[in-house]
Amino acid sequence: MLASGNTGKLAEITKLLGNLPVEPVLQAALDIPPAAETAPTFVENALIKARAAASASGLAAIADDSGLQVDALEGAPGVHSARYAGRHGDDRANIDKLLRQLATRPGARRSARFRCVAVFLAHADHPVPLLAEGVWEGEIAPAPSGNGGFGYDPVFLLPSRGLTAAEIDPLVKNRLSHRGQAFADLCRQIENFYRRESR
Repeated sequence: MLASGNTGKLAEITKLLGNLPVEPVLQAALDIPPAAETAPTFVENALIKARAAASASGLAAIADDSGLQVDALEGAPGVHSARYAGRHGDDRANIDKLLRQLATRPGARRSARFRCVAVFLAHADHPVPLLAEGVWEGEIAPAPSGNGGFGYDPVFLLPSRGLTAAEIDPLVKNRLSHRGQAFADLCRQIENFYRRESR
């Protein structure tokens, strides 16, 4: 069970879980409502979502919490990235608000990073969750560019490539991104977990 209703995230994570013999299902597909992300950290929110999905479905669950941290905004939008402009998942409004806030800070550093924490629970009462983290460094572009990805990808600039995350090849993105890093690590941990369990 993937503790999300985001189809873009499902497509990305399904590819990232490539070598595992699993087929993630969105919790929304089973009419499981999203858990309230009330915690102040990515780790805690990921755990909240995973436990809620595992409990409601009776399945193993994977969840991640991720967001954009902009240095000039003291780490905002952070855990509020998906609802930065008010309504959850309104990518255009979130980007517009971010660019407006940076525009009022002339000369501000535009350095930023995407951070992702991914969690796996074998069941709702799994006492030692598997945790992995990934960080992807970049900058905020002055204007959106590119049609790929989702969220803040059109304004997340990779200076070494001169492209935004919305302009790079999806396979390259999956290798470089915060989510790609976190899920590569999480997949290794899941494989090791089931190897130990099968002994």
